[in-house]
Formats: sequence, C-alpha cells, structure tokens
Amino acid sequence: MPTSPNESNVDVLVVGAGPAGLMFSHALAKAGINVRVVEKRAEQIAAGQADGVNARSMEILQSYGLAERLLREANQIHQIVFYNPSARGGIERVATVPQNAMTTSRYSFGVTLHQGAIEAIFLDAMKDLGLTVERQTVPVSMHMSKDEAELNDPSAYPVKVVLQKLNALPNEVATETVHAKFVIGADGAHSWVRKSLEIEMEGSQTEYKWGVVDMVSDTDIPDMRSVCIIHSDNGSCFIIPREGDALRLYVQLSDADVMDPSTGRVDPTKIGPTEIFEVARKSLHPYKIATPKEFGWSTVYIIGQRVAAQYSTNNRVFIVGDACHTHSPQAGQGMNASMADSHNLAWKLAQVLRGSADISLLKTYEIERRKFALDLISFDREYAALASSKVSHEEFFQAFEKHVTFTSGLTIQYADSAIVNSTHQSAAKHIIIGQRISPQVLLRVADARPYELHDLIIADTRFKLLVFTGDTSPGQSSQGARVERLAEELHGVLAQLGTDGGWERIVDDITISSRRLANMDYTDVPELLRSHWSKVFVDDVDLAGQHRGSGKAYENFGIQAEGVVVVVRPDGHVGAIFPFDAMQDARVYFAGFMRTKNVQLGDGCSKY
Repeated sequence: MPTSPNESNVDVLVVGAGPAGLMFSHALAKAGINVRVVEKRAEQIAAGQADGVNARSMEILQSYGLAERLLREANQIHQIVFYNPSARGGIERVATVPQNAMTTSRYSFGVTLHQGAIEAIFLDAMKDLGLTVERQTVPVSMHMSKDEAELNDPSAYPVKVVLQKLNALPNEVATETVHAKFVIGADGAHSWVRKSLEIEMEGSQTEYKWGVVDMVSDTDIPDMRSVCIIHSDNGSCFIIPREGDALRLYVQLSDADVMDPSTGRVDPTKIGPTEIFEVARKSLHPYKIATPKEFGWSTVYIIGQRVAAQYSTNNRVFIVGDACHTHSPQAGQGMNASMADSHNLAWKLAQVLRGSADISLLKTYEIERRKFALDLISFDREYAALASSKVSHEEFFQAFEKHVTFTSGLTIQYADSAIVNSTHQSAAKHIIIGQRISPQVLLRVADARPYELHDLIIADTRFKLLVFTGDTSPGQSSQGARVERLAEELHGVLAQLGTDGGWERIVDDITISSRRLANMDYTDVPELLRSHWSKVFVDDVDLAGQHRGSGKAYENFGIQAEGVVVVVRPDGHVGAIFPFDAMQDARVYFAGFMRTKNVQLGDGCSKY
C-alpha cells in the first residue's frame, strides 16, 4: 500500500499502448474501472505496422461505438485477386473472389488502415473517458505476493510494479511504485511482462523471409485497389491497398537478399525499401510500377510461429496480443487476434473487480484464447508455406476457401467451460453455442424501427438474455401462460445475481416475439421482459420492405414456436441456450462463475 508520494494504487495497470493495450484500456475505462496505461514510445505510431481489420474485429469495434470512424477513414477491401505465372512470361490474373465470401457478417468486406490511425481511434475515445497514455514510462521490476488469501481477494493489491519515467527532469523523481490489483502485459512480441513471469514462447522459426514496404506509386496493375495475391517465378508478392492512394507490398525475399553470410542471420541493414521494391518489380512483370518519390514504413522479417506456454500467473498478471502469439502478417491476423484477446478478458476482469463474478472466471481467458492461438498457428503454418512456395493457383485457392471464415474471425468457437454450456444446443440449432451470434434484423415494437441485433448487444460488460417468446397472440393462450411462467422463474434466476447491487448491472434482457407487429404492443409481454420500452422486438418484415432478412430470426436461428432463452456473453459469444422449462439449469449456469445470493427459483428475491 502507498506509504510515500511516489507510490500509488490502481485497479489495473496496462503495460503497452499498441492495439491490444489500447483496446483493453478503453474497454475498462468505458466500464468505469480505475486503469492506467504506460508505454515506452514517446509518440504514437505515425505510419506502418499492422493495417488489416477483419469482419469480426469490425463487429467488435461496432459494439464499442468505434466502427463508424474506422469505416470513414479506412480503405475497404471487397475482393481478392489471384495471379499466377503466365505461359507467356510474367504473371496473369487467374481468379477473383469476394473478400468475405461464405461469411455471415454484416460487413461484407475487410478494411485497411495504418496502425497509427487505428490507435488514434482508441486514444481519442479514451481521452473522452478521462484516460491518457503515460508515455516514456516503463516497468523496471515487478513483485507478486505469495499470500494465497491476498491473491484470491479481488479487492487486494498483490502486485507491486516499479515504473521509471524515461523523460524525467533532473529535479523529478524518476521512479514510482504502483500497487496494482491486476497487471496486463500488452507490450509486444518481446514482452517485458512475459519475460518477468518467465513464460516461455513455444514454437519455431521458419525459413521464409519477407520484406514489407508502404508507398504511393503509379502502376498499370488493373487490380491494385483489391488485395492481390501473386505467385511468380521470381517469388510471391502481396499487394494490399491502403487508405488514400497508398499501397503496401509484401515481398518474398531470398537468402541472398537478406542474409549476412558471415553470421547466417538476417541483416536488416543489408536491404532497404528500395531493394525490396526492386524485388517486387521483377515479381510483377509484365505490369509496370513506378519508383515512388519516397517510401513509407518498411521492414524485413523471418516468419516465426510461437505461442506462450501460459497466459497468466496466479490470475493476477496477464499477457495479451503479440506477447502471447507471433505468426506471419500476410493473413492479417496479428492485430485482429490481439484486440480479440483484450475483448475477451476485459469484461471478465470488470465483473470480478465489481465484485459480481468470482475470480475463477479469469481462468477462462487462457482456456479460450490460448486454444484459439494454437488454431491460428496451425492455420498460419499452412498459409505461410503456401504463400512462400511455388504452388498452383488451385492449391492456394483451395486453402484460401478452406480458411476464409477463419481469417474473417467469424467462426471462433469456445469450448464448453464454466461460461459455455452446450447442453441445450438443439433448442436453437442454428445458434452455435460458443460462437458469436450472427447478425439479424428485428423490428422494435414501440416504433416499428428496424434494428440490427448486433447493435443491441453492445460491449457494456453485461450479459444479454435474448428471450424468444414465440407467438403470444390472444388466440395462443397456452403460449402466453408459458411466457408468464417463464418470467416468474427467470426472476428467480436474475434475483440471485448482483450481490453488490441490482441484477440490471449484470444482465440486460431483450425480448423477441414471433407475433406480427400490427397486433402487438410492447406492454403485451410480462413486466420483467420489458425493462424498457426499447427492449421489446418482433420477428416481422419491416413496413417499408427495405431490410432484407427481417422477419426470419426464428427461421435463421432454428428456434421453434415454443420459444427459448439465449444467453449472449458480454463479448458477443453465445454462452448457453435454455428452453423455458430449464430455468434451473440457467440458475446453475450463472452460479458457476458469478457471486450469487441464495434465492428460491420462482420466488423473486425471497431468501432461504
């Protein structure tokens, strides 16, 4: 605890202000959590680095209210074009496919925007919440308590981190001791936090060497504003269109291009952006690309594929993003996977810090995200090998088609755990438990306004209960009675939650009826299922007929007339599905990870 002016307390200390650290810091600040974020860099990134945002990341950013600016500033990618060696020499176009073919996202495209601009979106949103990055500040030591009681008490401060200001003035104290409840290492592939925890990175380094260069250049490549995946006799090359007129080239390099023969290691000083560009020029023949007036960001790398052996120590210090996993950048998964790590952990930590959830909930972060990282590395091995080898268009396209939903981020599925229960999967057969719920247009009863379901499941750390009531029209009296009984029993489930306040801080309920809009008022459902007039919807076609897909929620989700309750976690993934007669199972589900009161099912808040 603080004993001098250069000591302080904080709920969460975030080390690193890249996309993972900023996503995490913004999410916690938005949830009202006391958080600090420190960063070694004096300034935010101005250009280069990561640049691709996939469909699922756009959905996540939308849930935080940040997607509108991203879409305004970014370049949209609607198609991918494949080029192969031509019998006439050089390369020729062999196929074109949609960017998000076979996906279910509301975004039928991907976007590209340089990392600095993406970070700026978070930084500006954080500033509005009163949070700024403490730059030129680094951790120099970290000590964690060994007292089990302290480690298991979410209100304790068991982690002590000494921070150093690199830009301290001569008369300033350069160090500060921070007592933290939790520490998050979002400090990149060479993570200081990970090394301090002595966590090993497991995996290997490939022999594939690539260069990257950003630029603006005149070219006669007809598809230069689409992603181009090019296999040539000179090696592989990817063209990624960026914001404005900018292009990024990923260029396969040979040993002679980058290796220092005296050491056998990559020498970044041996090849610069001009040399990388010249290799690309040969690979793009017979198309022409003019030497730019100047080059933007560039780098050279060898593809490494590694995953951290563990993601946390004592559920008090966690690592996210590149600190957890490294892989090739060509498939555009690095920043997306990193932000998804933070999105997964932030709501769990917020619920624990509020006293609503048991600290054991935090174990599910590693369970879920490390499994994803291992799947990502498995995909990356295949993808990087194909991208770096002379393969036929058919081979590469088959692999692309096989993995397109994976690279979109839309098919990530978390296995059964304390927060994923697939017991009643058959009750809504097209809602896959463990995956994020698909988009769907609904009509709000009070004003007939069409709404996208994803706009209702915002990232506010609350679980969303989607109560599909079926048809409770007056002629369907038995269904109406079933819904009344459900509301009574659901009240008992919810009343056990919120030991430090009302259950409304933990759960938000959304009612979706299969009645027709013309014969329904929002007040027709039980009071519990209409916490606000804006929370009652019907599965009906919108009056203007402008929203394709409206009126098909029950059909698309595979929900029968008797109705069902779907639990959507705060990160948008489906945690469980419960038929109306399985509210005892719902009670057990929440009791498995939330701090609960003993409340008798069906008796509201009466204790026993």
